[in-house]
Amino acid sequence: MDNRVKNFLTSMKGKKIAFIGIGNSNLPLIELFSKYGAIVTACDSKTKEKLGENAKKAEKAGAVLSLGENYLKDLDVDIIFRTPGMRYYMDELVKMREDGVVVTSEMEVFFDLCPCEIIAVTGSDGKTTTTSIISQLLKATGKTVHLGGNIGTPLLPKIEEIEYDDVAVVELSSFQLISMRKSPDIAVVTNLAPNHLDMHKDMQEYIDAKKNVILHQNSFGRAVLNQDNEITNSFTSLCRGEVLKFSRKSVVKNGVYLNEQGDIIANIYGETTTIMNKAIINIPGLHNVENYMAAISAVWGLVDVEIIKSVAKSFAGVEHRAEFVRELHGVKYYNDSIASSPTRTALGTLSLYDEKIILLAGGYDKKIPYQDLGPVISDKVKILILMGATAPKIKEAVISSPNYSENNPVIIDVDNMEQAVAKAYEVAKNGDIVSMSPASASFDLYKNFDERGKHFKALVNNLK
Repeated sequence: MDNRVKNFLTSMKGKKIAFIGIGNSNLPLIELFSKYGAIVTACDSKTKEKLGENAKKAEKAGAVLSLGENYLKDLDVDIIFRTPGMRYYMDELVKMREDGVVVTSEMEVFFDLCPCEIIAVTGSDGKTTTTSIISQLLKATGKTVHLGGNIGTPLLPKIEEIEYDDVAVVELSSFQLISMRKSPDIAVVTNLAPNHLDMHKDMQEYIDAKKNVILHQNSFGRAVLNQDNEITNSFTSLCRGEVLKFSRKSVVKNGVYLNEQGDIIANIYGETTTIMNKAIINIPGLHNVENYMAAISAVWGLVDVEIIKSVAKSFAGVEHRAEFVRELHGVKYYNDSIASSPTRTALGTLSLYDEKIILLAGGYDKKIPYQDLGPVISDKVKILILMGATAPKIKEAVISSPNYSENNPVIIDVDNMEQAVAKAYEVAKNGDIVSMSPASASFDLYKNFDERGKHFKALVNNLK
């Protein structure tokens, strides 16, 4: 174990530490800090009954529970670990900081203690796939890779086993980045567009949070930026170290680009290398070409071209991302539950197919605009099945688009996923494609996109 890690964990003995949220992410942390003698409180707005097994696991790990409506009131603690999904500037956390409580997060402490190189990916869309590609590329070279962050696995509980020669590959959300004051060795920003405006006070706060992935790099760091995205490209002047760009629209002076023949080219420090043609990439869509270019830029100099090509041919992608579910009566069904924003649906699912498709969309309203999605749906969709809080906004965006005409697309309103799948099954004909790509978050009907995607797949697989 690295000495810094050992010294930090040992110093936690007798400290009063609270963890906000009793779920799969914090339970391993409760166990870790309890093991080193910390006095742990596990906090959650849910009742003990609603938490079920997780409450029992937290108590078994040594935590005292603080639950219900007043779960953050009158906490006597030295350190509190906030969950990324809560507003950083919420009144309770601000008061704790004013009272001298250390307010931190799992990812902040991980970045401070991690003994190995960290490669981190953020962006509005494409970050999970790009993170996964980077991980696959490095594993193929024989590296020990620790994959985690917003992708679903907490990394701080693994800190005891991480070695100097390993690599941590981390996906970071704006909620994680907003309070971070340390940047990774290699930082990737895939793109930026309006997102999570239900949680951030405005678009500028969202952008400023994302900037933290590159702001605190030193001169030895590498930043990988999307030249085609105006906001992402504007980060260039903030970078202190090496900057590599990627583009599918134009040649880049230093980075990776797509030429007119569909070849992915690395043009780095005056040396030009043809890596591969986009046709060999196993996962479909131009957005995934962008994801590969971002990943290649991140690992350039660490991974050989032949390994890059081999991974591109074999990597099948990540669950819930334009995932093929089944074919029934000549109709193909796809699960794109990860598409929680309009840009994700427009640049993802709606860019994949030559023919017009049947689209299932709608969900929780993150207070982001949908106007730009309307023309894309009118161009690419023949039947639009809408549900959830964003259904009226999506419908309005489609009907007001300049290329919309009556019943082109046909728009059908339903109440839930069961009705949406049943309606798609009813209207689909041999040769059709049905894709669930909501362009919205899932929180009005589901805990997260994973639960939504699994429910959709179960419903489709139960069709007779």
